[in-house]
Amino acid sequence: MGQPSVLFDLDGTLIDSAPDIHAGANRVLAENGLAPQSLAQVRSFIGSGVSVLIERLLRAAGEAPNSPLHAPMAASFAAGYEGSVGLTQCYPGVICALQSLADQGYAMGICTNKPVAPTHAVLRHLGLDPFFSCVIGGDSLAVRKPDPAPLWAAVAALGTPDQVVFVGDSEVDAETAHRAGLPFLLYTEGYRNTPADQLPHAARFSDWADLPGLVAAQFPTSEGAS
Repeated sequence: MGQPSVLFDLDGTLIDSAPDIHAGANRVLAENGLAPQSLAQVRSFIGSGVSVLIERLLRAAGEAPNSPLHAPMAASFAAGYEGSVGLTQCYPGVICALQSLADQGYAMGICTNKPVAPTHAVLRHLGLDPFFSCVIGGDSLAVRKPDPAPLWAAVAALGTPDQVVFVGDSEVDAETAHRAGLPFLLYTEGYRNTPADQLPHAARFSDWADLPGLVAAQFPTSEGAS
């Protein structure tokens, strides 16, 4: 049996990227003569990839989600996405938790609906990239979460199909873990819109200091990963 592993969502889980996404969203809205949206509104739109984000922005602006504006807005947003890192921060305690897991020998990876190039860019910007041996982005496969295929691809990349837990913050993450048949740890301070007790999860946490213990509890026979 391989070493235990932990897979993470990114936006709303490890990082608060909503301010940068909000700025990019309002930029493309302004380019097309549409009214800006609030940070809270844009935060509620995050999690299903760029195409769905633009659909939700259009709907909020009173336009049809399949409007002819969709393609140019999505292209413009994507063009600026890789450089949109200046307002993004790790949630408090993330780096300490990741270091603790790394010290215990857990393999770690990312499974996100964020396109892979912006994912690598923000991981580098925040100094998180050394922690992760695999990154599956929203454009790495032909499908995105909540389809379980990206999560399975990340599991395969880590080589530990029998001992994996997925950590995320949203409805999409909970559904993905459920469909993939993996235990799900829910970070409650991210971009979730549904009450936590209505989402399937093995455990939930609001303080990143609690995560290493919750992960260890999912692998009771492994005595950590070392």
